[in-house]
Amino acid sequence: MNDGEKQSAEVCERAYIGLGSNIGDRERFLTEAVRLLQEHPQIRVTGQSALYETDPVGYTDQAPFLNMAIEVTTTLSPEQLLEQLMETERQLGRVRDIRWGPRTIDLDMLIYGDVRRQQPELILPHPRMHERAFVLIPLIEVLELHHQPQAAPLRAFLERAEGKEGVTLWKKMQ
Repeated sequence: MNDGEKQSAEVCERAYIGLGSNIGDRERFLTEAVRLLQEHPQIRVTGQSALYETDPVGYTDQAPFLNMAIEVTTTLSPEQLLEQLMETERQLGRVRDIRWGPRTIDLDMLIYGDVRRQQPELILPHPRMHERAFVLIPLIEVLELHHQPQAAPLRAFLERAEGKEGVTLWKKMQ
């Protein structure tokens, strides 16, 4: 079996990733993260939301964030994809010193196919995405790009989510 046959035999899953940045050139950090993920041979970015400026949540004494969501298809396992997200954060200078604090880039795996995981390092779907308008608004947008059925139930969560007024459209992507 050659490499092309081997790759086509691998299962390709659809995953959704939330991105955020509130240090330095926020837009550049987001676009660089998308570019780095797209360059990985087993990840293909297949959709992305607009950019939204959002008020910080949790630790609020910090600058506003730019947030977005992307859809990817991948042959990586959830654990391998998580490792690639963490590597991308490292490449873009992410430092973890204050929980929910300022950061150059934050990449959160929100959904990975129909996978459910409850492990210390990975919980799928993301356990707090239903509570956060800054996650739900771009996630629903990217889900609706390809008419994914997960968008409808998430809209109900968005109706109840706090902080919607702190999420404003910043820039539409092309």
